[in-house]
Amino acid sequence: MFAVFPQSSKMEAAESSHAGSGRSAAAQSVQNDLMAPSVGIDSLLQDGFTSLDTSSDRVVQPFPRSPKLQRKVAKAAQPSQEQLSRRMEELQAEKSKTDAHIESLKKRKADLSRTTEVMKQQVRERFENMRRVLKQDEQVVLDSLELDLRRTRTRLDQVLKNWKQHLDQVAESIVGTQRVLSRSPGAEEDGKGYSESLSPKKPDTSEEEIGLNKERFEMLLKTLASISRNLKAQLQRKTLLLDSTPTMIDRQTCHAQIMVTPEGRSLSFSGSPRSAPEHPLQFDKVCCALGSSPIAAGQSYWEVDVHCCSAWAVGVAYASLERKGRDKGAKLGRNRNSWCIEFRNRNLSAWHNDRNVACQGVGQTPLGRVGVWVNYDKGQLMFYDADNMVVLQRFSAALTPVFDRAHHQFTQPLYPAVRFLKPPENQIWSNHLEFCHLGSP
Repeated sequence: MFAVFPQSSKMEAAESSHAGSGRSAAAQSVQNDLMAPSVGIDSLLQDGFTSLDTSSDRVVQPFPRSPKLQRKVAKAAQPSQEQLSRRMEELQAEKSKTDAHIESLKKRKADLSRTTEVMKQQVRERFENMRRVLKQDEQVVLDSLELDLRRTRTRLDQVLKNWKQHLDQVAESIVGTQRVLSRSPGAEEDGKGYSESLSPKKPDTSEEEIGLNKERFEMLLKTLASISRNLKAQLQRKTLLLDSTPTMIDRQTCHAQIMVTPEGRSLSFSGSPRSAPEHPLQFDKVCCALGSSPIAAGQSYWEVDVHCCSAWAVGVAYASLERKGRDKGAKLGRNRNSWCIEFRNRNLSAWHNDRNVACQGVGQTPLGRVGVWVNYDKGQLMFYDADNMVVLQRFSAALTPVFDRAHHQFTQPLYPAVRFLKPPENQIWSNHLEFCHLGSP
């Protein structure tokens, strides 16, 4: 079928056919583009688009930016000269600061060596003074023994001299007697004048007493042994004192009948409770009190003076220890939240989780001070007789022969704890406990 164009259209077509060569070329280019649409689409797909076919595994590539846009972005990314200069100043300042800090660390490292040498020298001087005192005392003791020896020898020499004189007299008497016996009978008249006589000499009782003073020497040895034990104990205590921590009483935890001195280290049990409102942290039935500073890491050591208390308990406890009532949950050593040693009816025992065992190394003399050492990180707790540093009881993950569980580490911060127990009726001792000041050992 053929289309019929009007006459006017034919005329317009004729006019357009006589247009300039430039327009015809442009029209020819557009016509060519329209004649090959598939080529343009394929080109676009290759430059950055993908077909809607979801089964294709081809990775989608980003559409490339135009060169003009790339130049613009590159120009914007380049810092200005002013920015570069400022950045250089900041880097130079950081370099100078870092160099100064490194030099400071090097100086500290060198100072550490020098400081350690000074401390070593001071330690050497202290021990040299101790050795000098011991050497002097040793010489005094040896001189005393030497003097005792000379005095004994002098007395024995005098006794020996007396016996030698007596022996000489006996010898002379023997010679005289033999002379008289050897004379002839006709010369008897010559012996009539013989009247020499020698009485027997008996040992004096004082001679038996002459000798070295062995009793004094034995006492000296016992004294030296005691000094040696005390010295060893003090040297051991010295190591613990390096971990000593000042311990104060938390007044908010004290039972109403516990009186605390102003400095916060001494406690006394009073028959009449103090008039004060009850605090939520206060023990209301058990006469107990806790320290104010928790132990949550490292090692700590403190001592409690107990010689003025007739019945007591000293230990450590978690903050979760119950404060109200008389149940086991509020008593030291009767639960899982506390450990203690307890002195009652002249018996000393260790308690934890309501189990107890008799303390080791307890002598006849009542304790004067109790030392408490905690290694929190290793879960270790030890109680000492602080006067001779004998271990009374140890709690450790490695040694649990009595208590029903092994705590490999403490699970909460520990607080120093003390408790006043009911004293025996036949003992009238003052009920007083004190956390010792260990700043000057």
